[in-house]
Amino acid sequence: MATACISRLNLTATLFLSFALGSLPALLHSQADGGASDARVQKLYGEAKAAEARGDLAGAVASYESLLQIAPRLAPAYNNLGSLYLRQHEYKKAAATLEKGLKIDPKMSSASALLGIALYELGDYAAAGRSLQSALRANPKDNNAELFLANDLIKLGEFERAADHLRQLSQRQPENQEVWYLLGKVHMKLSEEALTKLNALDANSVWVHEISGEVMESMKNYDGALLEYKKAVEVAPQQAGTHYHLGNAYWSLNMWDAATEQFRAELANDPSNCMAQWKIGNIILEKHGDSNEALTEVQKALDACPDLMGARVDRARVLLKLEQPAEAVKDLEAAIKADPAEPSMHFLLAQAYRSLGRTQEAQAEMKVFSKLEESARAKTAERAKEVLQEKSKEP
Repeated sequence: MATACISRLNLTATLFLSFALGSLPALLHSQADGGASDARVQKLYGEAKAAEARGDLAGAVASYESLLQIAPRLAPAYNNLGSLYLRQHEYKKAAATLEKGLKIDPKMSSASALLGIALYELGDYAAAGRSLQSALRANPKDNNAELFLANDLIKLGEFERAADHLRQLSQRQPENQEVWYLLGKVHMKLSEEALTKLNALDANSVWVHEISGEVMESMKNYDGALLEYKKAVEVAPQQAGTHYHLGNAYWSLNMWDAATEQFRAELANDPSNCMAQWKIGNIILEKHGDSNEALTEVQKALDACPDLMGARVDRARVLLKLEQPAEAVKDLEAAIKADPAEPSMHFLLAQAYRSLGRTQEAQAEMKVFSKLEESARAKTAERAKEVLQEKSKEP
């Protein structure tokens, strides 16, 4: 899971360099021990910086190694040398060098982070975790160290802790796709563990069948979902939720009568289930087109759950049929505010505006509708192209 991110993570080691290199000059003047004030140290440090600037990592390494022979107590030099070894993928040398620096200055958080990265690359995940945690205690907003720590915890199988760190990263870096990818993978792993535990406790429990059905439904395997949901109903026919799941699978397949039967059975178990109530109204609207009956059922759902946007859209559809566009506009504007990317709602709102004589607003909504529809078609075409390309690679 984490290995997919290694190539990107290796590069983050270089991000510590700007901090590390900036820490040395002041110490050259402040430390008297080990010859740190010697002009030779100044000269070697300048040579190291110049070599690195021109991409000569080997030359920079040689200068730092010579520098440390003169000033073996100069902790930041170990930090910088360790980071150079890391960039050269000399992980054992990096770890040994950084450990020496930390013995001199245990509070050097950049060295702790770099040591954690080196140990991670060496596969010593327990030790890597300790160093990365130390770095984060000193600098809680070090995104690179925290991302490495999350990957390290994944390697150690500590998925809950990994998820905690990834959630924190997602708040600080909401556009970082790698963080969201890893968070999704971790949650999938946690789900797998939970399902395994459920099966071990009772493979025929209602919970096992429900979660199995949900997994299949998420994969659009409705036949498999129906089978699992039917088993859940058989095991626990009086339990809230079982009939709704089965009814929803039927609803997704446009099997209106079977869906209605299950939704009504759900309401007998749980009268507060506004989703089941709404979908009964939706089925009446789709199957029979009976506006008044549909409105009655949808209104029941909205009385219980006023923010159920699917029900508000269906009420707007009915109100348009009943030639009450002003009331329909209220529902559609609220629904669009909640989900502005759904094309059909913009189309319906354009119809409502047109009925009210609000021509310019109707035209604006139609433009939005056309743009969203075009984008949706493009995405569908791109996905179809990807599927064909994948199939063409099959033996």
